[in-house]
Order: sequence, then structure tokens, then C-alpha cells
Amino acid sequence: MKIAGIILIIIGLIDAVGSWVGFDFWGGFIGIELPEIIWQFTGYLEIGAGYFLYNLDQGAEEDDTETETETN
Repeated sequence: MKIAGIILIIIGLIDAVGSWVGFDFWGGFIGIELPEIIWQFTGYLEIGAGYFLYNLDQGAEEDDTETETETN
């Protein structure tokens, strides 16, 4: 999950910076035309989803560590 989260964060950063300079990541690179209102925020949504996936995996690792220390 960490790798997927990092990849999604990187894609989100490319999309967010691209939207500032006029690069259409979804329309120009992927081929999906999004409405203007959605196109402005896709980078931030991708970053948020990537951050969620990244932290979701960290929470699972912390639970495993706590269980191991309790049993020892």
C-alpha cells in the first residue's frame, strides 16, 4: 500500500503543478476529458488519496508491532 500511495502522491503533484501551468494531465496524457470544475481539483484529490493509502499501511504496521510486543 505504501508504494501505491507514493505513486498516487507523485501523480497528484504532477497533476496539480500541471494545472497551474496549463498542462492537462487527464485530457492530454490519459485521454479523459474532465469538466473544468473537477479538473482544477483532481491533483489535490489524488494527493489526498495517496496520503490516505500511505498512512493506512503505516497503521497496519503499528498494530502488528504492538501485538508482537504484547505477546513477548
